[in-house]
Amino acid sequence: MLVRDRMTSPAVTVTAETPFQDALKLMRDRRLRRLPVVDSAGRVVGIVSESDLLHASPSPATSLSVWEVNYLLWKLKIGDIMTHRVLTIEEETPIEDAASLMVNNKIGGLPVVDGRDRLVGVITETDIFRAFVEMLGGGERGVRLTVLVPAGAGTLASVAGKITELGGLILSVGSTARERNGTRELIVKVTGVTKEQLISALEALGDHVVDARVV
Repeated sequence: MLVRDRMTSPAVTVTAETPFQDALKLMRDRRLRRLPVVDSAGRVVGIVSESDLLHASPSPATSLSVWEVNYLLWKLKIGDIMTHRVLTIEEETPIEDAASLMVNNKIGGLPVVDGRDRLVGVITETDIFRAFVEMLGGGERGVRLTVLVPAGAGTLASVAGKITELGGLILSVGSTARERNGTRELIVKVTGVTKEQLISALEALGDHVVDARVV
């Protein structure tokens, strides 16, 4: 699964010349938490977040009148408050790399660019969560197993073969990156087989079923 498969496109954007009030209204109307800032060629030149706009608003304790506040805010342009150094990602990037980039940089979304650095979409943490839910079979009925398996090659094939032999259908499969004592955790969701059958069959292979539940 690639970023292009999950991004929102076309993206809602503003320019550096967009007035503060217009950007704030756009963000509230569209329920967005960030807006990419683009130039006339569609290239990303910055990004403005909801918190940027809120921090730019005057404090309730200000001594300015409401007219003075509104006048100053209308003069404020997005180019005055946007973040200029923007992390972007290409549309052909695997979605897990996008997730890793967000986690490592503690950000909730990334502008997506094509090979010529033009904006083609936006991918957010919500898009990643939805993909994660689908990949792990969230919302589908079945038996969910957490199994400790040998970290070597051929392990998944043997587990899948045993499930197929029992007449089961694998809805999803995932693995953690952590290894401990030569084993790795495998998470599988299966339908068409009972929990008891799966536990018995996988334990017979030498794997250890850590958790099994019907969900």
